[in-house]
Amino acid sequence: MDLRRLTSFLAVAEEQHFGRAATRLFLSPSALTGHIQQLEREVGATLFHRAPVRLTAAGERFAQHARGLLDAVNAAMDDVAGTAGTAGDTLRIGVMAHGSAELTPAIIGAFARARPHVRLVFEQLTFTEHLTALLTHRVDVAFVRPAVDDERVAVDPLTREQRIVVVPARSDYASAGELRLADVLDLPFVTVPPHTPRPFTDYLYFMEARGGEAPHRSPDHALTAHDVLTSVAAGRGAGSALSSFARYYPWPGTVCVPVVDAPWDHSVLATRAHDPNPSVRLFRALARTLAADFPEQEFRSGTKPSSSSSRPGTPSPPAR
Repeated sequence: MDLRRLTSFLAVAEEQHFGRAATRLFLSPSALTGHIQQLEREVGATLFHRAPVRLTAAGERFAQHARGLLDAVNAAMDDVAGTAGTAGDTLRIGVMAHGSAELTPAIIGAFARARPHVRLVFEQLTFTEHLTALLTHRVDVAFVRPAVDDERVAVDPLTREQRIVVVPARSDYASAGELRLADVLDLPFVTVPPHTPRPFTDYLYFMEARGGEAPHRSPDHALTAHDVLTSVAAGRGAGSALSSFARYYPWPGTVCVPVVDAPWDHSVLATRAHDPNPSVRLFRALARTLAADFPEQEFRSGTKPSSSSSRPGTPSPPAR
């Protein structure tokens, strides 16, 4: 039996309200309703009266068993965690920029509730730290983008998002509504350090679409999202990101524009491969569970697309 459905069932039973239970679990209302419907089919009984929401007789009986099952799972996890001594007492969490959008605080909050005795330490990661922060044991888990391909690292995709470019508000690009790869490849993208991991530079500069050509570079160097936005607002460069970036960084003097024909990309949770730390294993399990129920449509740019006839064929580059 899926533990997510049991958790959803107990949340509705305690809140006596589907909307409040969904908010508590960081689920969409439709995902939580789906959990309850699947559980009712699985047990072969209606568990809730819907108006008002309250347990049926079958639901009352099932609630006793559900609480026992979850208590048993938690006891097993605590027993395993106890074998790790002090290794699980602190979990160091690395976050690049805004991590995996709304999933980042949801996952951290779920872990904090499940393991209140574990101390959480946060580290802000730069564009160069996909691997080094993990492999040098500075962090135990890392919210980064895009995925890395390295046998020393385990990767769990969390969000799949539309790509955007970040351009100066006074440039012609800003009023385009939407752009295509052919429009943006000549932008002067901010420069990242030479030791930046190849997956990130390929992602930042849309290298797959360039056919081997080197990108144009801004005179400004960037290690963080703040650096990128400072350069863009000054009209000296451009950046690229996932669509959720626009929600987290509404920066004066900059505009985020969707690149409609660019392949969507992932934000991920990265950990050391085969890490035996019980806290890391639980954090990964919670991340995968919450990500599975997070609606992908949240990650399409909120910018209203313009018609193809109104999209400029060759926008003027931002001022430098």
